[in-house]
Amino acid sequence: MNARSSKLVAERNGLVLLVRRRSDGRWTFPGGKSKPDESAKLCLLREIGEELPALRLGPARLWRKLEGKNPISGRPMDDAIFLVEDVAGVLAIGAKDEIDRAEWRTPFGLRLTPTSRFVRDQLFARRTKPRRPGTRNER
Repeated sequence: MNARSSKLVAERNGLVLLVRRRSDGRWTFPGGKSKPDESAKLCLLREIGEELPALRLGPARLWRKLEGKNPISGRPMDDAIFLVEDVAGVLAIGAKDEIDRAEWRTPFGLRLTPTSRFVRDQLFARRTKPRRPGTRNER
């Protein structure tokens, strides 16, 4: 499966891994644009290796391929969104020309990119505080 870009969604104790783009200060799920003839999963692994080289991922599974018009921005979407449960390592930034911060944080109350907002709204119920391990917060 090919997509124009691939994104990683990783959650830990109610917080998600986000990176802040240097170009506009918006937060986004890590990932990026694919190269010609590159599969979505290879794109994801390459982009994570470039952006966060000390991060080690467990198995990533495709959650959804987003195609069509983004209902938030009206722009076209062609993104493969991958979920991963096991993440280890430090958040050392490799692509300093592209991102200036990487943090585990709540995905609410931030300036997110339109695609990241759409993904957040699809995957996460609004939470006022991080959930405790082993519990589930409901909408």
